[in-house]
Amino acid sequence: SVFKRSETQPCVEGTILLLLLFRLGLGGDADRLFKIFPVITFCHFSGSGQSEDGKRDPESEDDVVNITFIDRSDRRIPVRGKVGDNVLYLAQDNGIELEGACEASLACSTCHVYVNEDCYDKLPTPDEREDDMLDMAPLLQMTSRLGCQIILTRELEGMELRLPKATRNFYVDGHVPKPH
Repeated sequence: SVFKRSETQPCVEGTILLLLLFRLGLGGDADRLFKIFPVITFCHFSGSGQSEDGKRDPESEDDVVNITFIDRSDRRIPVRGKVGDNVLYLAQDNGIELEGACEASLACSTCHVYVNEDCYDKLPTPDEREDDMLDMAPLLQMTSRLGCQIILTRELEGMELRLPKATRNFYVDGHVPKPH
C-alpha cells in the first residue's frame, strides 16, 4: 500500500481511507475493514527497526551510514543512519530543521540541501520532477538536491549535507509540519 510507513506507527492517511470506505458503505462494519486492510492503517518509510522514540535503528553495523548535516549556523551535526533511510526523515528524526512541507511528495523545495561534491556524483540523477522543484529553490548550487529524494546507501558513508541559508515555503510562513 502507498500508505504503509511502519509496523508500529499509525498512519493518518490509511485510517482516513478506511473510515471513508466505511462511510461510503463499501466495507460493512469498521472492525471488518481493519481486519481486511490492516496494513494501510500503519505507515513505513524505509524498512524495519524503528524504535519507540521514532528513530530507525540499523539491523547490523553493515547497515550503518554515518553522515553529517551542517545547519544554517555552520554547526556540524553527525547522524548515524542506515541503508535505505530517507535523508529528510532522518534529519527530522534527529531534530535538524529540514522542513519538508510537502512531506516528500515532490511539491516543494523546503528540504533543499547541498551535497558535498564527493558524494554528489554517487547519487542517482535527479528526475524531472525533482529538477522542477529545485528550480524553485532559492540559492541553488551545482550540488543542490532535495533531501526527500536522497536514500542512504553504503556508498554515501561520510556524506555531508549543508542546509541553505534560506528556503521558500509556499505553504504558510512559520508552519513546520510534523512527520507522522
